[in-house]
Amino acid sequence: MAERIGWSVFAIAITIAAYEAARRLYARFRHPLLNPLLVAICALILLLRGLGISFGEYDRGGRLISFWLGPAVVALGVPLYLQVGEIVRRGRAMLVSILVGGVVGIVSATATALLLGAPRQVVLSVAPRSVTTPIAMGVAQKLGGLPPLTAVLVISTGVLGAVAGPAILRLAGVRSHTAWGLAMGSAAHGIGTARAVEEGEVEGATSGLAIGLMGLATAVLAPMLVPLLLRIFGAR
Repeated sequence: MAERIGWSVFAIAITIAAYEAARRLYARFRHPLLNPLLVAICALILLLRGLGISFGEYDRGGRLISFWLGPAVVALGVPLYLQVGEIVRRGRAMLVSILVGGVVGIVSATATALLLGAPRQVVLSVAPRSVTTPIAMGVAQKLGGLPPLTAVLVISTGVLGAVAGPAILRLAGVRSHTAWGLAMGSAAHGIGTARAVEEGEVEGATSGLAIGLMGLATAVLAPMLVPLLLRIFGAR
C-alpha cells in the first residue's frame, strides 16, 4: 500500500513539474513547437525511460490525474454559458460546420489509411481520431478497432492540431473568432481547446462546444461512413 502511494505521489509530482516547466518555457519563447503538452509528454517519456520506470508503474499516479479530465471537460460549460448569446446567434451555421467537419474528419482519416494499405483494425481505429479520447475509444470499439491505438492517435492528433492549427488558420485567412474556435475544437478536441482558450473567450467557448458536438456527430456518422468506405475501397 505504502509503495503504491509512493508511486502515485511520484507520478503526480513529476507530471506537474514537467508541465509547469514546459508552460514557463512556452510563455517565454511563444514558439508553436514548444507547446506545453508536447514538451511535457516528451520530457516525461525521456525521464521514465532514463529512470527505467514502466508505464504501468507511472500510471498508478497518472490515473489520479486522468480522473480530473472529466471535470475539466464539464468546466468548459462556464465559457459556453458566458458566450451563449453568440452561440445562439450563429447556431445554424455552427451546426452545419460541425456536421461537415465530422464527415471530412472521418472520410479523410479512413480513406488515407485505406490508400496506404493499413490493416482493417488500424483503419477502424483511425476513423474517430478527431474527437475526445473517451468517445473515440468507444466508437473504435464499436467499429471493431483497437481502442488503445485510437487513444494514441487521438492524443497525437490533438498535439498536432494545437501546434500547427493556429498557423494553418492564419494562412487560410480565418479571421472570425467563432470559426477559429470551431476549427480547433473539431480538429484537435481538448488539446486544441486549451490552445483556443489562449486566444480569447469566444474561441475557447466555441472550441469547447465543438468538442461535444463533434463527438456526437462522429458517434452517429462513423458507423455509417466507415463500412461504406470499406466497400468503396474493396477492403475486407
